[in-house]
Amino acid sequence: MTRILRLALTLVISASFFMANGQGIRGKVSTQEGEPLAYASVFIRNLEDGVPTNENGLYEFKLKPGFYDVVVQYLGYKSQIQTVQIESSWVDLNFILEPQIYNLREVEVRAGAEDPALTIMRKAIAKAKYHRLQLQKYAMTVYLKGTGQLTDAPFFLKKKLEEEGLKLNEAYTSESVSRITFTLPDKVEEKVISIRTNGDNQGTSPAPYIQTSFYQDQINEIVSPLSRYAFQYYQFKYEGSFFDQNVMVSKIKVTPRSRGERVFEGYIYIIEDLWAIHSLDLKTSLFGFQIRAKQQYAPVADHVWMPLTHTYTFGGKIFGFAGEFQYLASTREYEVTLNPDLAYKPQIIDEKIQEVPDNAAKFSKSVSALEQLASEEPKTRKEYRKLLNEYEKEVLKEQVEEDKRDVISERSYSVDSLAKKRGLSYWDSIRPVPLTLKELEGYKRDDSLAVIEAAKVSEVDSIAKRARKKYQPLDFLNGASYSFGKGVSLGFRENWTKLSFNTVEGWKVGMALFYRKYEEVKLADSVSRLRKSFNIEPELRYGFSSQRLYTKVDFRWSHTQPTSGQTWGIEGGRFIHQFNAEDPIQEQVNAAYSLLVRKNYMKLYEQEYARAYWSHRVNYGLTYRVNFTLAERRNLENTSNYSMYNKPERVYTSNRPENVEAREDAFFSHRIAKLHGSVEWRPGLSYTIRNGRKSPNYERSPLITFTYQKAMPGLWGSDFAADFDQIETSIQHAVKFAASGKLDFNVTGGTFLNANQVFFQDFKHFGGNRTLFSNMGAASNFRVMDYYRYSTSGTYVSAIAHYQFRKFLFTQLPMLRFSGVRENVFVNYLKTENSPHYTEIGYSLDNLFRFFRVEFAAGFENGQFLRARPLFGIATIFNVNFD
Repeated sequence: MTRILRLALTLVISASFFMANGQGIRGKVSTQEGEPLAYASVFIRNLEDGVPTNENGLYEFKLKPGFYDVVVQYLGYKSQIQTVQIESSWVDLNFILEPQIYNLREVEVRAGAEDPALTIMRKAIAKAKYHRLQLQKYAMTVYLKGTGQLTDAPFFLKKKLEEEGLKLNEAYTSESVSRITFTLPDKVEEKVISIRTNGDNQGTSPAPYIQTSFYQDQINEIVSPLSRYAFQYYQFKYEGSFFDQNVMVSKIKVTPRSRGERVFEGYIYIIEDLWAIHSLDLKTSLFGFQIRAKQQYAPVADHVWMPLTHTYTFGGKIFGFAGEFQYLASTREYEVTLNPDLAYKPQIIDEKIQEVPDNAAKFSKSVSALEQLASEEPKTRKEYRKLLNEYEKEVLKEQVEEDKRDVISERSYSVDSLAKKRGLSYWDSIRPVPLTLKELEGYKRDDSLAVIEAAKVSEVDSIAKRARKKYQPLDFLNGASYSFGKGVSLGFRENWTKLSFNTVEGWKVGMALFYRKYEEVKLADSVSRLRKSFNIEPELRYGFSSQRLYTKVDFRWSHTQPTSGQTWGIEGGRFIHQFNAEDPIQEQVNAAYSLLVRKNYMKLYEQEYARAYWSHRVNYGLTYRVNFTLAERRNLENTSNYSMYNKPERVYTSNRPENVEAREDAFFSHRIAKLHGSVEWRPGLSYTIRNGRKSPNYERSPLITFTYQKAMPGLWGSDFAADFDQIETSIQHAVKFAASGKLDFNVTGGTFLNANQVFFQDFKHFGGNRTLFSNMGAASNFRVMDYYRYSTSGTYVSAIAHYQFRKFLFTQLPMLRFSGVRENVFVNYLKTENSPHYTEIGYSLDNLFRFFRVEFAAGFENGQFLRARPLFGIATIFNVNFD
């Protein structure tokens, strides 16, 4: 009761403040039945500015004295306009909206006649790029409010969440006000004026919400109804037209051809003749969450309609957590600069159903796109799209600086020094949407918590306290870092995974430590940083059955600039390694198979070595690496026969891998002096710039690698020294086909130019797998191939291809598509100079329960069935890009 009284008192004081400090309009927008209309658009036509209502249909708009035309819009209801005079006080202005009445066109009904929606959408799609390029520059003030509540959580985490201050069914709200400026071709500058939020999240930005233009082909990988390929994914139905603000608006129903994720359904409203968006109400699903997007547009200049209000709602359940979240973005105070190149607005002809006049202009490559745009001659939609595409390629690229031709977007983000210090009176004066009672209670709760937290740290620097962390039990297993100031730290790597079992060492333990000296210097541009680090990383391992201690240490220096960097170092010691240096089987998986089913897939050898290495990233698209190794290698034998599986018919295999071409001498102890060089190239790599810092978009560019290795026997003077030359090239990439699917592939080819003496460690090995666990990468390895059977010292080629379908067999069912399940097929191939043709085919159900993948793969030699098995792995959406 006390809380309610205090809250009521706060509201009264706030209302008194408004009464005494300004004037404008305020009121409620509701239906004829008295139901409030949440997020209706209240637009001041004289100012080309407006605000939305809140969840209760309430609004406030501060105005200077004068006369104003107030237009109220809400999807599905007739717009209403009232003229009001503002003097020295607030004017109560309520609106009661009537349901919209749609007038149907007179359509000739005959066999084969198409729906009017089709020509409307064809013309709107043809002009989508025009509307993206229509404004050369515009600025706007954006108010963003995000409110969410957690409605459910796993029972075993509810108490922990409450301890962290997160309670179920309570509102958590964040607000921000920003000024955003957009400049062609894709430059966004954002200045955050104020932020009010709970917790540590002070990075509220409206840019991701207001930049989701439905004139783009895709929005977060969801196909837009105005995409170039929209007709492949959607059916459109005309549901009527109405007049609004002196324009004719058509209501179009959007229905996916196959419902599920990555597509929208709902309604889009198109302005006739202008073929621009008037408003939209669309929904989709992603990762099990239902998402709804609503946008209401208003005219901000002649023939220019821009979004005034954006509302996004999210709701769903994942991993036992359920929540409801809502974001409101209100854009106002537009300042627009029209693109003079697009001043002319030709008549668009749908050549599929309309007669093309003789004077219709055709696109010509011999005439500049700019010159052809300076004409109002009628154009067919196909010719107009060709013209705009050419304009975008030629004219806009001339406006981009030479050193930014590969930049696809540029973002700058800054926060006003007072943004986090604004008081309640400021927010009450600037907020376009009054807070609801639940949101006010949430802010009051968070403010109280903030005071308590501030008191806790007022006398102690918590960051420094964490930096001076003392040793805790089990730190040597869990991993820990201890700071000594001035960039110096010392600690343990996570060492749990270094406890395992193998037949060569028996039970084995290990420990990895590190020392680090780090320095960071801000460069002259005050954005970029020069980073330097020096690392010492020793590692030890001991086998209780072999009674052998192995140690190695790595001394590494790195020097990193904004887009380039160098790393060099020296590594050496006596250690134990898998024959395939890429470690095809993980230690714990091998230990589990050895202990539970007596299968020892891991094959090991011992090496005393010293290695010097250097890598240079010239830029994000080009990196070269060089290393030189001197080593003495020795074969190892099994020393342990222990297993929990004790049936006599199964025995451990030798530590010597089985191979179709290796002779006895390939496994002799030997020495090697080897030079290894590689170049990694990403052609056509594009970038984004944020606050002056350049970041690559790796997913748009393939990775091409060239490798050369040479073993030099003359440096040892021994009969058992390696002597060979090897070259290799590979290409790997992932290609997305809109929402239809995704192709991952990895193709590698190479040969040994000479193979005078190649020991098995230096054979070309391939990523095999004999376990039930599939690797994370969709196209990273073979599924059921032996680890070393096809390793070669000759010529080889391998190809791994993996395709993910949006709709295939089981995903023909909408319920499975909505759950996020994907179906994959893969085909893998390997041929070496001395091996048979090896082929794998497989199928998988991916993203099960948003986390798992189940595969079934079969292997063949020269077309003859070899083996098959099911595999289990992590969903491919969790692939990690190590670039």
